[in-house]
Amino acid sequence: MDHPRSQLPAVLAVLFCIALLAGVGVLLWKTLPEKQKPEQAETIQTDGVFSSEPTTVEPEREAPYEGELPDQVEAAQPETPDEQQPESTENPEVPDNMTVSGAQQTAQALLDTMTDEEKLWQLFFVTPEAITNVNTATVAGEATKKALAQYPVGGIVYFAKNLEDREQTVALLENTQSYAKIPLFLGVDEEGGTVSRVGSNPDMGVPSVGDMRSLGKSQDPAAVYAAGQDIGGGLHALGFNLDFAPVADVAQGADSVIGSRSFGSDAALCASLAGVIVKSLRAEGIVSCLKHFPGYGSATVDDHNGTSVVEKTLSELEACDLVPFQTIIASEGSVPFVMVSHLSYPNVTGSDTPADLSSSIVTDILRDKLEYQNVIITDSHSMASITDHYSAGEAAVKALASGCDMILMPSDLQAAFDAVKAAVADGTLSQARIDESVLRILTVKAEYGIIS
Repeated sequence: MDHPRSQLPAVLAVLFCIALLAGVGVLLWKTLPEKQKPEQAETIQTDGVFSSEPTTVEPEREAPYEGELPDQVEAAQPETPDEQQPESTENPEVPDNMTVSGAQQTAQALLDTMTDEEKLWQLFFVTPEAITNVNTATVAGEATKKALAQYPVGGIVYFAKNLEDREQTVALLENTQSYAKIPLFLGVDEEGGTVSRVGSNPDMGVPSVGDMRSLGKSQDPAAVYAAGQDIGGGLHALGFNLDFAPVADVAQGADSVIGSRSFGSDAALCASLAGVIVKSLRAEGIVSCLKHFPGYGSATVDDHNGTSVVEKTLSELEACDLVPFQTIIASEGSVPFVMVSHLSYPNVTGSDTPADLSSSIVTDILRDKLEYQNVIITDSHSMASITDHYSAGEAAVKALASGCDMILMPSDLQAAFDAVKAAVADGTLSQARIDESVLRILTVKAEYGIIS
């Protein structure tokens, strides 16, 4: 039998181990909360980064810019594309791939939800009278609401008769937009000079800028930029989002119909200054529309009144008339709209077909040769150069078949719509062709924050 003293070392050893384990347990208990702190901090930081949402609301503009242009025209553009939030509408410069892709995704998502008829209506840009059947639309009430439910068009264009004063115009545009299931282009012809639906009315509170010929003579890009800001800022404050400007035509000869609406007779100067207007309108959140492709500068007959023929060859157009369009499209890459005229170019197309109904002009030159990717719109289809030779339906179908995306002011909206619908049904126009145009339309709307 062992003596009790012989067990003492073993007992002490066991007690030592128990004390050691207890000490380790206390140390672990004290240190574990401290080790969890970095995980908590990391989670807070991560949540903070991803909870910041991109800005998608257009800021209100209290007044058009009236100061000096900082340094140079390019100062209006963002210094680095990375600073632009996707789909930001504060400055729709949007040349970077990330933003364009976001706009296209927004547009495609909306397109996927639309009915076939809703797609077709997006192809039309009309006056308010065309859908309400009133003589002169100056208010947007229940009749406008019902009209937009029946005719969900892509855009509405307003003229001086619709715009009485500032308060009335703001209410008219605001109410009209509120009734649209798919937000509208709200457009106007505001070139300055002789074509000024807004600035010519002192009750609108918008600066009146001079004609483009006078600005062209000054050859001052800063003055042109300031004029564009006055126009764009004034339109934005009223509720417009599209301006059928600038004129990119090169005036040639004393008999040129385009007259003082053009910056002048020098193609390079017209390219430069029209490009400045595009930039200044964009900086104010206004969709611009270059016109009148492929060039109105040598026309001596106004196509509002009937057929107007330009005898130039393609090489002659390339040396002069096409220069502003080609230059601006190539340098900007995101000119949102180009308007094609009704002028006939028999030495280019081989016939007297109006330019906007000719695939040789619209697709072969503008879409393919100049690589223009955005919206192509016709000039007004209520003009005699169209109505003298085509029904509203024939003109609409031919324009879309030629490569145009939108029909401006058909002489009979319902007849034009019905003809396009029938053309899709019988295969004259494919559904893919319609979807292609609607996607372009919706993409521009997304780029400029009109849809989100």
